[in-house]
Amino acid sequence: MICIICTVLDSHTPIEETVGEMAALVKEGKVRYIGLSEVGSETIKKAHAVHPLTAVQSEYSLFERQIEELGIINTLNELGIGLVAYSPLGRGFLSGSIQSPDDFADDDFRKQIPKYQGAQFFKNLDLVNEIKKMATKKNSTAVQLAIAWIIAQGHLPIPGTKRVKYLEENIDATNVVLAQDDLDRLEAIIPLGTVTGARYDEAGMKGVNV
Repeated sequence: MICIICTVLDSHTPIEETVGEMAALVKEGKVRYIGLSEVGSETIKKAHAVHPLTAVQSEYSLFERQIEELGIINTLNELGIGLVAYSPLGRGFLSGSIQSPDDFADDDFRKQIPKYQGAQFFKNLDLVNEIKKMATKKNSTAVQLAIAWIIAQGHLPIPGTKRVKYLEENIDATNVVLAQDDLDRLEAIIPLGTVTGARYDEAGMKGVNV
């Protein structure tokens, strides 16, 4: 069994100290690998100098590419650290099933996310609809296209679902082959730097990529 221990950044504790304690668990044979979550390049470099990191988990999708813009992915590539991309479907929005803010249930936390509020919702919806058109031409779904895009970047997507049919749809994304023309088309639809809105409120954003 492979065991990996992952931790988020504690702003009150130096990352070197945290990773040092995690490294001790590796030496004791209690875990095999170490990873971090939602951290920036400088934190990654400091941590990696204490003990090699196997992976960093961050939100990454066609709709959320901040870690690419900030050079965090470049840092991971330079150090040979894997990226585990959570919310690869834009918290379900890339499925195209949400066509109106009213489609969110009253207790759906996505209603509190700036990315899916006000005018930004409809700007993002236009992008999703373009992705759906491309997916149809590829005989796939928008979900599969989004997952295949992350795989094509060399990263590991971890989509979440509660239903078997969606799990099967996610698995079938591995059969979607994206040629360079396909990647170029997706980049044309959502170029790097496209404003899709913040993924957390102002307070929440202060705790990521630092």
